[in-house]
Amino acid sequence: MTRVSVIIPTYNRAATLPRAIDSALAQTIDDLEVVVVDDGSTDDTESVLAAYEDSRVRPVVHETNQGANVARNTGLEDARGEYVAFLDSDDEWHPEKLERQLAALEDRSNDWVGVYCETGYELSGTDGRLRSAAASVLARLDDDPTREGNDELVGEILADNVQPGAGSTLLVRTDVARDAGGFDEELDRFQDPEFCLRVLECGKLAYVDEELVVREETGSPPAAVIEAASEQYLSAYESEVEHFEDRGYEIRSSHALILAKQYFAEGRFLRGLWHLRTASVSPRTCPGVCWVAGAGIRRRPRPVVAALVVSFVIATLGRRALTR
Repeated sequence: MTRVSVIIPTYNRAATLPRAIDSALAQTIDDLEVVVVDDGSTDDTESVLAAYEDSRVRPVVHETNQGANVARNTGLEDARGEYVAFLDSDDEWHPEKLERQLAALEDRSNDWVGVYCETGYELSGTDGRLRSAAASVLARLDDDPTREGNDELVGEILADNVQPGAGSTLLVRTDVARDAGGFDEELDRFQDPEFCLRVLECGKLAYVDEELVVREETGSPPAAVIEAASEQYLSAYESEVEHFEDRGYEIRSSHALILAKQYFAEGRFLRGLWHLRTASVSPRTCPGVCWVAGAGIRRRPRPVVAALVVSFVIATLGRRALTR
């Protein structure tokens, strides 16, 4: 049996797909296959895949576009490995990613069914570097969340304190991923944490504290779509949300922050402020909120509204951050 099946779903990403495939083939473990699920691409993806003569690359083609979650599940059904590791077609891995993760599971009991790692983002330009540096410094003021286990992780994931990033960072036993039911094909957002929550019903997740994945900031669905997905996601785990909020986890308020940022980025300031009033704000999140508010102002320049938004955001962030 193959040790690891790498599953790469892709749709019209011929420009970035080779980087993802190459980073999988460059892993320091040799016993792997790369299952690339072409989800009905209409660009040069077919030619990109045809150029690979490596027998470890195995394309699977959807005739029509069905969505990333369906593509991931197709790859999961087709996988021949003991473990599966998912990789988005615009991300890339460090060469030792899989080796480090397998080593983290090596001396653990069978209760440990998977492992995830840290992620680094490509933030281009001076603004991106400044935002990353500010978030890194301010993150030290936040409480360090629980990062391993199963029941211990559920509250952290629901509150968005921990992001296992199943789409590119997770390595999990294939039988467990199948027993968990794969990715929810109805969710337009939060599919990664939702899948991890079902994996945690089967066993424990370990953690490698290294940035072994490089991700690009890509576009996201409209804020209204994310809001609907958030409601669907939290409703599906209503009892868990109640349980962990009773234990002090800020779950609904963390989702309010996510939605506030999305609406700010679209320049929909009143809707963003509506969500910000109940949002959970920490020092680490301040740079991101200010950044998206500024992006929204640049997108829809309205001087009076912009001044009010900036004043309110700064006052809210300052008050909330100081009271934590």
